[in-house]
Amino acid sequence: QVRLVESGGGLVQAGGSLRLSCAASGSAVTTNVMAWYRQAPGKQRELVARIDPGGSINYADYVKGRFTISRSSAENTVYMQMNNLTPTDTADYYCKTFNWKREHWGQGTQVTVSS
Repeated sequence: QVRLVESGGGLVQAGGSLRLSCAASGSAVTTNVMAWYRQAPGKQRELVARIDPGGSINYADYVKGRFTISRSSAENTVYMQMNNLTPTDTADYYCKTFNWKREHWGQGTQVTVSS
C-alpha cells in the first residue's frame, strides 16, 4: 500500500531550476530512507540523493552544491531542489523508499534541460 507520486519535472533552460516533489502514502518519509534516482536515455538508473531516517544526507558527486534533498513531515513529502541545471541532468527522475521488506518506486517525472 506504499505509493509515491512524483511531480515537478519539466523543460528548463541550462542554468535554470526545478523543484521535484515526491508525495508518499503508506510510508512515512521521516522514518524510512528516501532517495532520488535518475535514468538518462541509454544509461543505467543512478542514485542522485538520499536522506536517511536520522536526517543524514548523501549526494552523488555530480550534484553536490547544486541539488538539495529535503523532507516535510507535515506533507509527508520529500523534495529535491535542483539549481544550475545542465543538459547532462536531462533524465527521468524517480523517488524510492524501502519498507515492508521491499523497494517502492514512484512513476517518475521527466526533466529536460536545454542548452
